[in-house]
Amino acid sequence: METRELRYFVAVAEELHFGRAADRLGIAQPPLSRAIALLERRLGATLLERTSRAVTLTDAGSVLLREARAALDAVAAAERRTRRAALAATGRPGVVLATKAGASGELLAKLLDAYAAEPDAVTVDLLLCGIGEQEHMLRDGRADVALLHLPFDSTAGLDTEELLTETQVLVLPAGHPLTTRPHVRLADVTDLPGLPLPRWPRPDGTYPDGPGPQARDHAQLHQLIALGRACWVAPESCRTQLREDLAVVPVLDAPPVTTVIAWPPHSRSRAVAGLVRAATAL
Repeated sequence: METRELRYFVAVAEELHFGRAADRLGIAQPPLSRAIALLERRLGATLLERTSRAVTLTDAGSVLLREARAALDAVAAAERRTRRAALAATGRPGVVLATKAGASGELLAKLLDAYAAEPDAVTVDLLLCGIGEQEHMLRDGRADVALLHLPFDSTAGLDTEELLTETQVLVLPAGHPLTTRPHVRLADVTDLPGLPLPRWPRPDGTYPDGPGPQARDHAQLHQLIALGRACWVAPESCRTQLREDLAVVPVLDAPPVTTVIAWPPHSRSRAVAGLVRAATAL
């Protein structure tokens, strides 16, 4: 299969409409339909069920969609990493570190200072991203290394080193009755009237269903909490980032959060190795 065919199929599978997929790809609909039909003949499988009213994925189509996305991400990652390797060869080396904006602030500052003190340190370009985006940036090659947070991010297929494990706290508007308690449990959070947990975007940009407000970043979430529209369960280190109109209470039975530094297992970058070495020495 060619990458062009995979791009065509992913567009149709995501749009579930040949016309919209053609517009997205910038091509006419007839050649797109022919390309998909040819792909189905060569694979010996029906990938899409077509009626006059709808286009739906078959089981085989669902498998190819998952695999095609991974393959296209791998191709994009290879291109990006090759370009950065070429820059390094011309005397302009650097390493791209992806991290969630507003998270692990103190740890990140210590890491950057420790790495800068190494004799062979290079420029570290920070990619400050939204919730859960740093994992995808690492996997698709936009980043060379990332700070991930377990159990929320997946580290499958990546090399990792654990840096910090911490408990979680409940973030509330200052003055809320629960802030007078020494601790709470998760059941207290789910039963909290008027302060639902926020809904974070999925990797595709959509939001899960639920009563909580949609949140894109920590600044937006802090404002929602201060206005009495939401609460939030977060790692203990979030205390250093909070405004004066917010307060925290420890959550006894919330799972611990472990921050790890992660990188692709095939990486041969000295800069990545140096950054990992500096992180694990903290």
